[in-house]
Amino acid sequence: MVFADLFFLYFFLPVCLICYFITRNATIRNIVLIVFSMIFYAWGEPVWVSILCVSALVDYYNGRVIEKHPEGWQAKMALAWSLIFNLGLLFGFKYTGFFVENLNNAAGLGLPVPHIKLPIGISFYTFQTISYTIDCYWGKVKPQKSFLKFLMYVSLFPQLVAGPIVRYSVIAEEIEDRKTTINDLSEGFSRIILGLGKKVLIANSLSTVVTSLFGDADNGYSAIDSLSVLGTWYGAILVGLWYYFDFSGYSDIAIGLGRIFGFHFDENFKYPFICKTISEFWQRWHISLSSFFRDYVLYIPIFGKRRKYGGLFLVWFLTGLWHGASWNFVFWGLYYGLFIMMEMMIGKKKMKKMPVPAAHIYTKTIIFLGFGIFYFESLPKLCKFFKGLVGLNGNSFCDSYTANIFMGNIFLFIIAIFFSMPVIPKLREKAFRKPGSAYIFQSAGVISNALILLASSLLLLNNTNNPFLYFRF
Repeated sequence: MVFADLFFLYFFLPVCLICYFITRNATIRNIVLIVFSMIFYAWGEPVWVSILCVSALVDYYNGRVIEKHPEGWQAKMALAWSLIFNLGLLFGFKYTGFFVENLNNAAGLGLPVPHIKLPIGISFYTFQTISYTIDCYWGKVKPQKSFLKFLMYVSLFPQLVAGPIVRYSVIAEEIEDRKTTINDLSEGFSRIILGLGKKVLIANSLSTVVTSLFGDADNGYSAIDSLSVLGTWYGAILVGLWYYFDFSGYSDIAIGLGRIFGFHFDENFKYPFICKTISEFWQRWHISLSSFFRDYVLYIPIFGKRRKYGGLFLVWFLTGLWHGASWNFVFWGLYYGLFIMMEMMIGKKKMKKMPVPAAHIYTKTIIFLGFGIFYFESLPKLCKFFKGLVGLNGNSFCDSYTANIFMGNIFLFIIAIFFSMPVIPKLREKAFRKPGSAYIFQSAGVISNALILLASSLLLLNNTNNPFLYFRF
C-alpha cells in the first residue's frame, strides 16, 4: 500500500483513525497501530510480514539480554548477533545476486545468479533495529520490556517502508505515553497534504518530463544518445528536483501521520538546495540516513591516525551501496565522499570565504551531476550521460526538441524551484509577527490545503500506480 492512493487516503487512514481514537486505552491503541501497520505492509506481499516480525523479535531479545548483562560478554554477543542477523538479512535479500554476478565476472565462474525479491522497507527497518540494539549497548536508551510496544515501534506504518529512519531514542517517551493535541492534528494533516502535493502534483509531473528527455530507465528505453548538451543538463536538474519532491514528499506524509498519532519524528529534509557546500547538502538531505552512518559507523576504531578519512571512505561506500545493488550507486556514494573529504582538507573557514554565487554554482553542479549518476544504473548509459554533458556524443548544444520541452514545462520548472526553497516558511515567520497578517496567512493555508488535496485526489482518480522512489531501497 502507498500513501498516494485514494484507498489509503479515504478508507484505510480514516478507519485506522476511528479505531485508534475511539478508545483511550494505551495498550489497545498500540494494538490498533500494530494491526493496521501489518495490513499496510502485507497489502502487496503478505509473506514479508514474517521477516519483519522475526527482525523485531531478534532485537527485542537482544535488548533484554543487554539489560540483564550490561557489562558481561552476553551483551557483546547480543550486539554481535544483532549486527550479524540484520546485516545478513539485508545482504541475503539485497546483495546476493549482485555479489554472485560480480564474482562470476571477476573469476570467470558460471555460478547461477539468484534473483531474490526484496522485501519492501527492509533497508529501513533493519537499520532501525540495529540502532536500537547499539543504543541499548551504549546505555543511551533503556531496553523496552514490552514486545508489543517494541513491535509497534518497528512496524509503525507511517515510516515503515521508506523512512525516515526513526531511532528508538527519538520516540521512546511517546511509545510509553503520548497524547494527540489539536495542534498535532492540525499540523499533522497539513503536513500530509503538503507531502501529497509534492508527490502527486510536482514529483509525478517531473518524472514525466525526465522520461521524455532521458527515456524510461525501468523499461530499457533510452533517449540519452540523441539529447543535446543543454537537454542533458536540464534533464539532470529535473532528476534532482524529481527525487527531492518524491522523497521529501514521502517524509512529509510520514512525519504528518506520526504527528496525528502523537509521535514527533525528526525532520528528514531541510531545503537541501540552499546549501553552499556538499557537506551542508548532506546535513539537509536524507538526514536520518546520513546521521545513522555518522553515529554508528564513523566511531569504529579501525583506521588509526587516518580514522577521519578512512571512516569517511567507508561511510560513503556504504551509503552508496545502501541505496542499491548496482555499481552506479557505489560510484555515487564515493563521488560524494570525495568532495566531502576535499572540503575537509580545505577547511570550513576557507570554504565559507568562497563568494556566495561561486559556492552555489559549485554545489549545484556537483549535486545535479550526482543525481545523473544515481539515475543511470547502466554504466554504458552513465558514460553517455557524461559525454552528453560536454558535447562528446556528437549532438548539438541545443535543439528544438529540448527547447520545446523546456518551454512546454517552464511553469512546472518555476514551481519546482520555488517550492524547493524556504520561501513560504520565511513568509510565514514574518506573518506571524503581526497578528493581522497571521490570520490572513492561516486562512490562505487552509484554502491552499483544500485545493492541494482536491487537485491531488482528482489526479489520483486517473493514476492508480504511484509508488515512491525510495520504496525500491
